[in-house]
Amino acid sequence: MKTLWVKRLPSIAAPILSFRALRDLVTLATKHRELTLLLAKREITDRYAGQVFGVFWAAGHPVLLMLVYVTVFGYALNLRAGGSTALPFDYTVYLLSGLIPWLGFQETVQKSTTVIRLNAPLVKQVVFPIEVLPVKTVLACLASQVATVAAFLIYVVIRFGSLPWTCLWLPVPLLLQVLLMIGLGYLLSATGVYFRDLKDVVQVLLLAGVYALPVIYPPSILEGNAVIRKVLWCNPVSHVIWCYQDICYFGEMAHPWSWLIFGAMSALALHLGYLAFCGLKHHMGDVL
Repeated sequence: MKTLWVKRLPSIAAPILSFRALRDLVTLATKHRELTLLLAKREITDRYAGQVFGVFWAAGHPVLLMLVYVTVFGYALNLRAGGSTALPFDYTVYLLSGLIPWLGFQETVQKSTTVIRLNAPLVKQVVFPIEVLPVKTVLACLASQVATVAAFLIYVVIRFGSLPWTCLWLPVPLLLQVLLMIGLGYLLSATGVYFRDLKDVVQVLLLAGVYALPVIYPPSILEGNAVIRKVLWCNPVSHVIWCYQDICYFGEMAHPWSWLIFGAMSALALHLGYLAFCGLKHHMGDVL
């Protein structure tokens, strides 16, 4: 009986560890809230310090990149979407509704791989809570995404006169995305300390990643190509994009399974990412 109990111990402990991870994250958010917000604000201001337009580039960079995508795919390649009851908006709105969360996700993932190494002096201080570093990176990137979303909503109002009523639910995918990015941030930041090539591997994957997402492909192409649909369905980030498109483009829950997958994926990433970070953080000072 004792041997059987010992064998079952890992399976019994797993939910407890998950609960501890969530509890520790809540404690971190309350105890070090001011420090986290201060570091996030400093990251934004320091990034554009000394530049003529300053923090304007926090939203200017993603907006200009979106204009490039819209010009290439919406006009140069003459792709079309919308104009019917089922697809009420044009291809520009379709493209931007998926591209904006992808750019926020892309920026967070890329910066998370080096956030610990770039803050090595802080990590080596015994009293500094290094758990706030991945979180402050997510918040800094989130600020750019929120500004870009605001610009997108203004464009839709000016272009079409109104917004889908489902835009009222926009905070829901934003919150789920934040939880997902924090979990990935913990995992990638800790792994990046021991495997420094991770930054370059992630950068290559992100450059190619947009072509494996339901962003540049109009709904007509997705409906007529089963192979593309299967590839996109197997990509976890596609479900993030579909949730944003449901709210900002389709105006209805056109992908109900994606909402369930998005929620489960965010919770799982948050738990596993934080647990991995706690397991790897003890020797980070020695490696750095």
